[in-house]
Amino acid sequence: MAPRPTIRAWRPPVAGVAEVLHAHFPEHAYPSHTHDTWTLLLVDTGTVRYDLERHQHGALGDRVTLLPPHVPHDGRSVEPTGFRKRVVYLEEQTIDLGLVGAAVDHPGWAEAGLRRQVHELHGSLDQPGDAFEAEVRLALVVDALEQRLAGTEPPAVRRDRPLAYRLRDLLDARVTDGLTLPEASRVLGAHPTHLVRAFSGEFGIPPHRYLTGRRLDRARRLLLAGERAADVAAIVGFHDQAHLTRHFRRLLGVTPAAYARSAQ
Repeated sequence: MAPRPTIRAWRPPVAGVAEVLHAHFPEHAYPSHTHDTWTLLLVDTGTVRYDLERHQHGALGDRVTLLPPHVPHDGRSVEPTGFRKRVVYLEEQTIDLGLVGAAVDHPGWAEAGLRRQVHELHGSLDQPGDAFEAEVRLALVVDALEQRLAGTEPPAVRRDRPLAYRLRDLLDARVTDGLTLPEASRVLGAHPTHLVRAFSGEFGIPPHRYLTGRRLDRARRLLLAGERAADVAAIVGFHDQAHLTRHFRRLLGVTPAAYARSAQ
């Protein structure tokens, strides 16, 4: 019996992301088609050959591939075992549409740093409750892609201490309720990417990690006061107990329950 494909598709609550797809296709070949989104592709195993505007390209493990909207392309495996891929479909306005021609001419880059950025974006899109982190990572990925398509150098780090402190004050005021990066951009009157860079440059960590840290500060105190972990998660702004536990263990090396027991 021929192996069956496995897929997982979902739409995360992140502005600019239309859909995420993780798939293993042992045999499938895509006929020529188009999308109304940008296709940001990682191939984890195997190699995919595709034609874009009648020019042949390859997508393999060390590359980040970006296919523009409304441009026909196909796709087929080079190896008989097929391929595994991860795709973020970005709304067409997420990336400057004036760069479509550049994406047709050069739809991919073999850069370890850029691939790591996209991989980390997938990690945040995959976890319930991490939408703010995904927005931060997406802003940086989009900026990096537009730089490469436009052939420009990364901008010099521009310090903006007042803006960084205003964002920190906003995060402190919204620890439990949280906020989105577009919302912070509107409130503070600054471009999302500039917000992220200003904050990271001033405080040494990105804004999503700062917000998580403030939530964990509150969680530790409540746990030591005898509150149940499931209740603490809701009180301090985590999606659920599993979300609290994941971040608690990542930062502190133990589960919330183990931390609470240590005080007994």
